[in-house]
Amino acid sequence: MLSITNLKVKYGNTEALHGISFNVNAGEIVTLIGANGAGKTTTLLSIARLGPPEGPKIIEGDITYNGQSMLAVPPHEVVTKLRMALAPEGRHIFGNLTVEENLKLATYARKDLDNLKKDYDRVYDLFPRLVERRKQRSESLSGGEQQMLAVGRALMTGANFIMLDEPSMGLAPLLMYDMFRALKELNAQGMTLLLIEQNARIALQFAHRGYVLDTGAIVAEGNASELMNNPDVKKAYLGG
Repeated sequence: MLSITNLKVKYGNTEALHGISFNVNAGEIVTLIGANGAGKTTTLLSIARLGPPEGPKIIEGDITYNGQSMLAVPPHEVVTKLRMALAPEGRHIFGNLTVEENLKLATYARKDLDNLKKDYDRVYDLFPRLVERRKQRSESLSGGEQQMLAVGRALMTGANFIMLDEPSMGLAPLLMYDMFRALKELNAQGMTLLLIEQNARIALQFAHRGYVLDTGAIVAEGNASELMNNPDVKKAYLGG
């Protein structure tokens, strides 16, 4: 479904990704784990086609989706034509708008209006807290509720492939597990997920496969259980 081949990316004169390659198959949950500065967010921004000045510049390699190169695809068509969406780090919701208004904004380019109610229902089924708060300004939500809204907004684009940047960041343990439960349910419904996450343990418990990024290079890969038992991964990312 998604294939990254020898991807090299720069910020200004600094190379952030040094020729990484990986793939995501339809219906999978794949995670990229690594320390701060490893290149995880850069990878997602490159796939989402958020280039200069907003993001990184691809200097070599290719990104293909369903066999077609994405390098010439503008960011809005990544969402509207390829049906890929990004739930970014930091959420970036519109705080002065209500929950409902944030979700509605994500549907601006959709043509399948008959499916909108079904997708609203799906968001509210996954995240019941948003039902109670749908008329509230989103700036009044807790951090966990704002993260639910960011994921819900990605869903409302009509995507069938969602990228998530640190969905557990800043969440209390109970809310973190609620978030991953909802994402697991979403995957069971057929959604393909590419997740980057600093909490390597929960990411590998949740994903089918994973890749380890270290200073812009992939240093390990495999099934989630293989990575959980990899001595180097355990020492560096799992606390021993």
